[in-house]
Amino acid sequence: MSDSAAQAKTWFLEGVGHFEAERLPDAERCFAAALALMPQRPSVLTNLGVTRVRLGKPAEALPLLQQALIFEPNNLEAWFFLGQAQFMLGQPALALPCFDKAVLIDDSRPLIWLEQAQTLARLGRHEQAIASFDRALALDATLITAWSHKGSLLRELHRLPEAATCFEKALALGADPQVHGFFLASVRGDAAPSTAPREYVEFLFDDYADEFDQHLTQMLNYQAYRVLVEQLAKLGSRRFESALDLGCGTGLSAPLLKPLVAQLDGLDLSGGMLAKARALGLYRELVHADVVDYLSTTSRQDDLVFAADVFNYIGELAPVFEGVTRVLTPGGIFCFTVELAAPGTVQTQLLPSLRYAHAESHVRALASRYGLSVLQALTLPLREDQRQPVMGLYVYLGKPRHAAD
Repeated sequence: MSDSAAQAKTWFLEGVGHFEAERLPDAERCFAAALALMPQRPSVLTNLGVTRVRLGKPAEALPLLQQALIFEPNNLEAWFFLGQAQFMLGQPALALPCFDKAVLIDDSRPLIWLEQAQTLARLGRHEQAIASFDRALALDATLITAWSHKGSLLRELHRLPEAATCFEKALALGADPQVHGFFLASVRGDAAPSTAPREYVEFLFDDYADEFDQHLTQMLNYQAYRVLVEQLAKLGSRRFESALDLGCGTGLSAPLLKPLVAQLDGLDLSGGMLAKARALGLYRELVHADVVDYLSTTSRQDDLVFAADVFNYIGELAPVFEGVTRVLTPGGIFCFTVELAAPGTVQTQLLPSLRYAHAESHVRALASRYGLSVLQALTLPLREDQRQPVMGLYVYLGKPRHAAD
């Protein structure tokens, strides 16, 4: 064995040790050193590619895994992680053939079926996805992720009793009780938690950040943010000194709000969303925080608090109203949207969509409790769901200038 081959083997074995111990940056360094000495060794290409997928570097992993497959067309690990890399890059149509090839090579691996199922679900091939989830669970009935994701797909398909069974299975196996209890309540009609779990909301919107604007405005015909600003402008020609955009997301509202305010700040639970909002350059300050936690502790004062499509993820609105009341200056306006609960239902309802709906009577009662006057309340569409309008309430509340108002 040549000196370079011996050194490459040493680097490779050291990399394997680091990988097995979950020291992935060290594993990447060692595999890269081995590859520099032996650039066409399939095992080194595969291990470096896998490590980079695990490190969240799919674009760097892709050519390594593709090259490994040139030398070893039936390399199961390379096909599997190539599929993961393509999926991470937002290319499920390219990921699916990789998982298809992997199950042809070995159909006894539940995780391959699971990845195939999730990819099929992303592509909208729902029945095939359910079949793949079932194959994964037939091989390993303790696979919590398979029960959870299958339940989520069945929930989206409005097959609620089946979804409930999946979430119950996941919970029994030790799934996160807060998140899966929330999922279960949405499909079974149980008493709902006061708010959506922070982990769920943060993950949802961090994952959604890159495609959020296009999906909302083009696929769902989302209009809540635009209508909320337009109706605010119609209330008068007032210019606000300081505004807080609660749940600002990617900053969709900012270009419309900015002409109405001297100083605009935003707050959101998702760091990924805030990065998009920051790039607009329209906010003075952006805060990464929970709405209720922030409103209960901040010393700021604003004459406009704005919340478009935010309270869909908060069931109990009383703490929000309390916080807004302490932040809002006398004469200030609190405007927001809520999805309307079905007539005759409870005041707050957790829907199978994992969104909360609120009754208009409940909103008005909260306004009265916290001393806010209803300036305007309009029932108009918020967005579409399966091409049907989802109705919401556009609410404008005022804080009296003094006790006599």
